[in-house]
Amino acid sequence: MIVLSVDIVKQLGEFTLAASFRSDGLVTGLFGNSGAGKTSIINMIAGLTELDRGRISLDGDILDDSTSHLHVPPHRRRIGYVFQDARLFPHLSVRQNLDYGRRMNGLNHDVSAERHTIDLLDIGHLLDRRSAQLSGGERQRVALGRALLAKPRLLLLDEPLGSLDEERKAEILPYFIRLRDEASVPMVFVSHDAGEMRRLATNVVMLKRGKVVAFGGIDLLTPAIQA
Repeated sequence: MIVLSVDIVKQLGEFTLAASFRSDGLVTGLFGNSGAGKTSIINMIAGLTELDRGRISLDGDILDDSTSHLHVPPHRRRIGYVFQDARLFPHLSVRQNLDYGRRMNGLNHDVSAERHTIDLLDIGHLLDRRSAQLSGGERQRVALGRALLAKPRLLLLDEPLGSLDEERKAEILPYFIRLRDEASVPMVFVSHDAGEMRRLATNVVMLKRGKVVAFGGIDLLTPAIQA
């Protein structure tokens, strides 16, 4: 399993984010209230935000190191990112959206991987539609497929269920679980919902005001609910 090591400090206005953790879990959950620093952490893992001090490495490859002034740009990290609002290209069909990540990364067309991803996410019947014709849950499944077909080493999920109503959440969560169990792509999953985190994460980083207050299995979430 790929090891993710994060040891970062970042000043964000009056807020100081200082977080350190090391994970080799299949799904690392970043759990905490709004403003705890969850999205800022994955933006630094993705390379979208540069850290002030510290180091980030993935499977031994250093992505950021403030001591040596190393910052690997996002497009060279092979890290997929699924945002809360899916961010599909409205002028492209589902098929074209799915192919975007592969083309941008200069990858050969892998018919077998494409078919497996389409089947895994059950989106074959959507391929000729535009994003405006999709439900929120369908858009997230397409965004997930687009990220997977870029063949990432790590997948970042920033509250991918956060903009969905309860019915749509119930519809899409099983696909994320199937991805965890069948695709074997390590993920970092951001959420403030303990129920979602319990169902999907294999280990949990608990954050409060920019600091890691606990790290371990999903049993950490039980006292968090009672607090």
